[in-house]
Amino acid sequence: MIGTKEILKNFTSYIVVEKGLSRNTVLAYRTDILKFIYFVKEKQISIENCQHQDITDFLWEAKIDGLKPKSLYRLIESLKQFYKFLDSENIIKTNPTLYLSSPKIPENLPSMLTFDEVVLLLNSVTDEDEVNIRNRAMLELLYATGLRVSELINLKFSNINLNDNFLRIVGKGSKERLIPFGEKAKTFINIYLSKKKPYVSSQDSVFISRLGRKLSRVEFWRQLKNIAKKAGINKNITPHTLRHSFATHLLAGGADIRFVQEMLGHASISTTQIYTHLDKNKVIQQHRTFHPRG
Repeated sequence: MIGTKEILKNFTSYIVVEKGLSRNTVLAYRTDILKFIYFVKEKQISIENCQHQDITDFLWEAKIDGLKPKSLYRLIESLKQFYKFLDSENIIKTNPTLYLSSPKIPENLPSMLTFDEVVLLLNSVTDEDEVNIRNRAMLELLYATGLRVSELINLKFSNINLNDNFLRIVGKGSKERLIPFGEKAKTFINIYLSKKKPYVSSQDSVFISRLGRKLSRVEFWRQLKNIAKKAGINKNITPHTLRHSFATHLLAGGADIRFVQEMLGHASISTTQIYTHLDKNKVIQQHRTFHPRG
């Protein structure tokens, strides 16, 4: 009989190679399954003979320990993927997760900026020192393309085409996508590149720190916080806020949702649809404000 360590190793390979999950998701799933392995070991139950009630007991303990709905949802998904793998390898006879139901997660609409707030934010970066020129270029590109912050700080010269104004990005699940950007972003990128000190980076990174090192997420987030404060914007702004604003403004302007899905790199259109909910809220508010019987 195959051992638990070997099962975990093979499962990890399965979700990396066959499912194409991102590194962070793989680590999260593996952590979840390790917790489950410890649980069945304490209960003196084998993974192969685990029943639906055993799974329910494990989830109930996690809930009692204070696991939030989103984390509980992921835990269930981890278990489903794990037992789906065991079933495909003929390690189990019956799948105990087959009828598991996931908890309903409260819908949290992403924070966003209005178009005027975006303009205010961008125009507040006026200083012409190297760091501010870099920050302006990064913010312009972030709003122009809807990149994830990890994609922005890892951007390499080989990813960017300044002649035809597009980026070639490899995102979650190693999926490649092409993203166009406008002349405004191009202008500020070119200004930044003309002022940038001629550091030679082994990663060929476009955006680097003052010392010529790769920029971290935390450092960029801190810079953004300071810029927002200077602009007088009191919202809790993160790099993801500009990604949300990018998507919402495109859809509000009439862009096709599948085009926006492709730009954002969403695997499912249901993920992109949350931005249409934001627009629906605006429609409802407009109706209540202006309809005579609203």
